[in-house]
Amino acid sequence: MPITFNANEVFTLAEQIERNGAAFYRKCAEICTEEKTFLLNLASMEDHHLTTFQQMHRSVTSRESELFAADPDRQAAAYLNAMAGGYVFDTSKDPSATISGSESLPDILRIAIGLEKDSIVFYLGIKDMVPKTAGKEKIESIIKEEMRHVTMLGNKLKEVTGT
Repeated sequence: MPITFNANEVFTLAEQIERNGAAFYRKCAEICTEEKTFLLNLASMEDHHLTTFQQMHRSVTSRESELFAADPDRQAAAYLNAMAGGYVFDTSKDPSATISGSESLPDILRIAIGLEKDSIVFYLGIKDMVPKTAGKEKIESIIKEEMRHVTMLGNKLKEVTGT
């Protein structure tokens, strides 16, 4: 039987994704000092997303939490079950812990692009579960910003590899 997710659980996952992203970019900034400003800027953006999710989390009423779980086709619940089980990506693992320090800047940028794509997929999966009154437009805004991160990282990758 699938797990039923409530707003608190979903926002807790989203907040952890953003914490992990910020920690990842900060560790990468320590390794790639030539791109420290670029990477710290991305960490700051993830911090901003974390704050947004924390505010949304605090503002969800019990009634909205009930509405939040509305998923008649059980698609969102199935997706979140896969995510929570680590099949999409595991929020309990800090991606910065996977960085050894020997990675090149292109390696780091490729890893970052993958992590940003994972977060986009997660946010797209939860977007339809969030009622307008609980901040659906904020999730849409964060998805667009994460897409901009992929573009920024892709452009930086082209710049450093010349391809």
